[in-house]
Amino acid sequence: MVRKVSIVSAVQAAGLTKRFGSLTAVDHLSFEIREGEVFGLLGPNGAGKTTTIRMLACLISPSEGSASVGGYDTSKDSLKVREIVGILTENPSLYEKLTVYENMDFFAEAYGLSDAQERSSRIRELLEFFRLRDRKNEKVAKLSKGMKQKLAIARAIVHNPPILFLDEPTTGLDPESAKGIRDLIEGLSAQEKRTILLCTHRLEDAEKLCNRMMIVNKGKSVIVGTAEQLRSTIDSAPLLRVVLKGMNQRIIEAVRGVRHVRDVNVENSASNLIVTVDDLAAATPEVVRNVVQAGGEVLSVNPIQPSLEEAYLKLVKAE
Repeated sequence: MVRKVSIVSAVQAAGLTKRFGSLTAVDHLSFEIREGEVFGLLGPNGAGKTTTIRMLACLISPSEGSASVGGYDTSKDSLKVREIVGILTENPSLYEKLTVYENMDFFAEAYGLSDAQERSSRIRELLEFFRLRDRKNEKVAKLSKGMKQKLAIARAIVHNPPILFLDEPTTGLDPESAKGIRDLIEGLSAQEKRTILLCTHRLEDAEKLCNRMMIVNKGKSVIVGTAEQLRSTIDSAPLLRVVLKGMNQRIIEAVRGVRHVRDVNVENSASNLIVTVDDLAAATPEVVRNVVQAGGEVLSVNPIQPSLEEAYLKLVKAE
């Protein structure tokens, strides 16, 4: 069973700051992570993401401010915090000369699973979950990078922590391995209800996995919100993609005649229209009606949302 955090906010930070000499790596960050959510920490290299995770995991002390993890103060109860947290660092250390099972056994005992039978049962359960059972007797040095990353995550949760800090879990992986890691994180959240802080610069990971996210730049918080809320910061006219069975000039002119339409462009496929409108709700039915009246056959009509990448680049650049 996964141990539960008995509070609504699993992680809280207030004015969290870290200085290294004259460099302020993290500058008065304040945020909360709700119990059971996947919270993304986004930002360019050097933004302070890893330093924030290291402070929350009690690996380094803040210069200023405070934080609590699972209800424990990170400054006063660091040992308690370490008991309830699993952490995956950007460059996880595994013992390459040991087997998969030996690595898991070593770290399980280090995390306090002293009963051999309980430890063995937990390791079998995780190797099954991470699809590593058939590799348990293989030396870690022989594993692919994706397999090593799976093992590193399995090691991080061997003591059943309710809170996970994952620092760039898909960096350097091929698309198939990266998808496998994303699926595992999704399973840990959906099936096991763990609270996950995901530090990443891969917007694809953030959009697919995170309930909410915070963009940080130069150590400061730029914005906190859902992907939809971040996309809403893009100030642009709404767009419609109209997919047709066939295209001709009469159809294009019919769409241009709709009162809420600003512009009409033919997409590369030559049977798709990209329509710029003033009002999606008002324009959509009129566009469809005019296409049909002009002899066109509509296969689909969908609004085009600004991408998370557009919002991210705009917000970071503005900051």
